[in-house]
Amino acid sequence: EPMKREGWKLTGEGEEYCAKGSPEVQVFKHLKEKGSMSNADLDAALGPVAKIGLGTCMKNKWVAIDKATKVCTASVDSVEDTVQKELSSLSSLDKAKIEALKKRKLVAPTSLTAFKVEKTEKFSSGDQKAVADLTAEMISKGTWSSTTFKPLNLSNASGVPSVGGHLHPLNKVKTEMRTVLMQMGFEEMPTNQWVESSFWNFDALFQPQQHPARDAHDTFFMEAPSRAQKIPEDYLKKVKEMHEKGGQGSIGWRYDWSEDEARKTLLRTHTTAVSARMLYKMGEEYRKTGVFRPKKYFSIDRVFRNETLDATHLAEFHQIEGFVADRNIGLPQLIGVLRDFFARIGISKLRFKPAYNPYTEPSMEVFGFHPILKKWIEVGNSGVFRPEMLLPMGLPEDVTVIAWGIGCERWTALLYNIRMIKELFSFQQDVAATKKNPMCWLRRAED
Repeated sequence: EPMKREGWKLTGEGEEYCAKGSPEVQVFKHLKEKGSMSNADLDAALGPVAKIGLGTCMKNKWVAIDKATKVCTASVDSVEDTVQKELSSLSSLDKAKIEALKKRKLVAPTSLTAFKVEKTEKFSSGDQKAVADLTAEMISKGTWSSTTFKPLNLSNASGVPSVGGHLHPLNKVKTEMRTVLMQMGFEEMPTNQWVESSFWNFDALFQPQQHPARDAHDTFFMEAPSRAQKIPEDYLKKVKEMHEKGGQGSIGWRYDWSEDEARKTLLRTHTTAVSARMLYKMGEEYRKTGVFRPKKYFSIDRVFRNETLDATHLAEFHQIEGFVADRNIGLPQLIGVLRDFFARIGISKLRFKPAYNPYTEPSMEVFGFHPILKKWIEVGNSGVFRPEMLLPMGLPEDVTVIAWGIGCERWTALLYNIRMIKELFSFQQDVAATKKNPMCWLRRAED
């Protein structure tokens, strides 16, 4: 049980004045003994004490100085050294006198901590050391019951290092991105359907069937199954009409839309196909209930494209995509969502460049200033889904959908300083490095 005691002690200067007298009294006695003296002679005789004491003497009117000759003379017959008396009896002084001495740096505070110790039932006057191990001899002789053992410390016991699986850097980044999006209020969409129909991958997005992205040199088409069966007939007819004739102010693409082309199966080229399915479900819910509920959805999963492999491109990669569906929203809200999202993953400076996407209008490329690379890099694509895509789904005419997407591999390569994406996600990946990669920690950028 600690007990704290505070008090005061003499400084080195205070001890000197306690023994020899205060500076002012030393100066007065010297002048009384020697008679009149010049200021310079007084400094030579007493040293630093003369300068300190002479001022106090003048203040107390013990000494007078001739202004013309600078000669000091005692003005009174005798004085009392109250400072010396106070220094010799600190314990009896009041607070005002202590503060006066402290101001002159003659005393300093002290603090003493004492501990009260009491004997317990385990107290012993003998020298008995605690042992660490229980031996067979202790058990056989029964001495273990009277032996004092050292306490076991298991708090720092790490155990045998695990030699099992380790999280891939991509999984670490995907988990962190998922956490960020959920904190922003987004719900995750089901993305477990890699094989998709051309209808949901292209046609539902109002992407014309003559678009270059639908060619075999850009898309992996399936040999078996080669045709999709389960496409809602009513929705298919509405999409066909929108492509051929348009509607609600649009003139469409003005070509003969082919159902056979729409039913071709492929490996999905983007997770926007998942977004299209979710928006269609929202339209069906509105048609049945008459109530539109705003939604915020996101997806993180694998997509496939017939790309030429290089440092920044793979034939399969992961896409992070999100959209917000609500009434009367547009570019200002899209820019606000993008600024919030990228600030949460460490980029606060953004630039937006007009772009073209077949199913968004207007569209923007997003560039961010990377704080580590110290340069502007492309970080994503975004836009507002076209009405030609949304109206056949049955959504209200005043509902707008803002959407955006980024590549997970490129972001992981930036975070883990990987130059070639193939080193991250291919047969060239260093499996041993996966065990050593640190956790992904996306810090919010400073405003």
